[in-house]
Amino acid sequence: MIGTEDVDIADKVTPYPDSLAARYRAAGFWRPRTLCQELQESVERFSDRLAVVDPGVRLTYAELGDLTDRIATGLLQAGLKPGERVLFQTTNHVWAVLGWYGVLKAGLVPVATLAQHRWHEISAIAGQCAPAAHLYEPGFAGHDLRSLATEIADAQPSLRIKLTVGTTAPASDELSIESLAEANESTGQQRRLTVEQVQRQLSPESLAVLQLSGGTTSVPKLIPRLSTEYWYNAAQWGDAMNMDSTSVAVHLLPLIHNAGIVCALHAAHSVGACFATSPPDTAAFLRLASTVTITHMLMTRPIARVIEADTRLRAALAGLRTVAWADRSVPSAVIDEYETGACKVIQMFGMGEGMCMFSPRDASAEIRHGTQGTPISPGDEVRVLEPGSERQVPPGTSGELCARGPYTIRGYFAAPERNAEAFTSEGFYRTGDIVTEILDGDKSYYRLEDRIKDLINRGGEKINAEEVELLLLRHEGIERAALVAMPDSRLGERACAFVVLRQGSEAIELETIKQFLSDQGVAKFKWPERLEIRTELPLTNIHKVNKAILREEIATLLADER
Repeated sequence: MIGTEDVDIADKVTPYPDSLAARYRAAGFWRPRTLCQELQESVERFSDRLAVVDPGVRLTYAELGDLTDRIATGLLQAGLKPGERVLFQTTNHVWAVLGWYGVLKAGLVPVATLAQHRWHEISAIAGQCAPAAHLYEPGFAGHDLRSLATEIADAQPSLRIKLTVGTTAPASDELSIESLAEANESTGQQRRLTVEQVQRQLSPESLAVLQLSGGTTSVPKLIPRLSTEYWYNAAQWGDAMNMDSTSVAVHLLPLIHNAGIVCALHAAHSVGACFATSPPDTAAFLRLASTVTITHMLMTRPIARVIEADTRLRAALAGLRTVAWADRSVPSAVIDEYETGACKVIQMFGMGEGMCMFSPRDASAEIRHGTQGTPISPGDEVRVLEPGSERQVPPGTSGELCARGPYTIRGYFAAPERNAEAFTSEGFYRTGDIVTEILDGDKSYYRLEDRIKDLINRGGEKINAEEVELLLLRHEGIERAALVAMPDSRLGERACAFVVLRQGSEAIELETIKQFLSDQGVAKFKWPERLEIRTELPLTNIHKVNKAILREEIATLLADER
């Protein structure tokens, strides 16, 4: 057994202080509507416009509204109750979008995880949030999600419904999202009334979504996002990206992830734009791009390198208006490639916990390309603090980025001990990122310098070094372990494991380590991709592993091997 039958949601979510909540309402940041009521406004206003497209499916806003009403009604008829949690493990396609909105319309709370996650991650997440259902893709090529879902259901007493999405036919104990969308036992008007009734019973300030933190602890933390603030977050991002109803926003990174939901799906639908998505496959993307003119795109170094190597992909993106670069600094090659004519390359920086920054399109090239920009909301408050303290540092001096505002959480889900460390006494979230405040006239911009968090950024997916190190130490032959980032031209960073073997143990190969982690149900993207055996690890003056030395050592080794 990995968890209880249910959890009391109310006491697991840290509320905003009354004074700040009142301020956000008065300023219009928090509107008296749920996320799904906001979506319905777009459905009605832009009913005939294209709402979502993938390489094989195109849906208007009216079709999106009808199909997700059908799914929501079917979920309620299946016995799910508003407020219950639903684990998500899907890839990028229209049916994932339909499942997402259908779950939200039923008043259920989607729990955003990756299809790549396995037993190690999903069992811990399920134990925290007591899901009632698990929505997954049986045809996922990475590993057997159907078997995983069965294992989770057997171990988690609260989980009673298995939902599937995708082309693989459901088993006898599964309910497919596609079958719910085809149901016609009730009229469209009856389904709409059912959804409206559910939404009226929900507070706009109630829990809507649980996102997954890429934080610093070995146990995954859940990020509680509230209905009105989550939509506001996305609408502000859409404004920052200069989206409108003629835009087509494409997203190629995992969709059921904070960046995919806030910066693409919800952002597009907040202004009546089209959301486009595709699996990470060149042929599929080219099919998609042949049907729409892509205007907005979130880009990372790995995506840029794939596009750079294929003239067909570059041609397919000729209609871009805004490229949001989600990496530390924009390479000059990206600027030269995309910043032509009406297209602008801006920096973006954000996190599941809330705070988002962007470099405005009308800012100078130095600001747009050399900083992560400025917060997206006038309600955002930023302090740059001396790490480990609450003392502010002056502009031009690096310190920890700390933030609070109308869409930044006040605490992790059911994690009081972590919250005591992660927030200042005034409720500013400690991001763990080191920044420098840059003044440009009367405006402040922030440049990302480093991170306090011990994370490895593998092509946009964050690997918690401590989590993997603790797993490695379970191996009978390993005495000490340190996981560090090694530079990679395609993904930005990959993981390298430095280990000290136990006395008398046999030599260990990298493949042995990978199989060991696979046997523990660890997501593949977390596995080390290089192994270095040492007789000892360098230590700091307080006897912690000196990872700066190890990072420098592996970078030198890689350079020498070229």
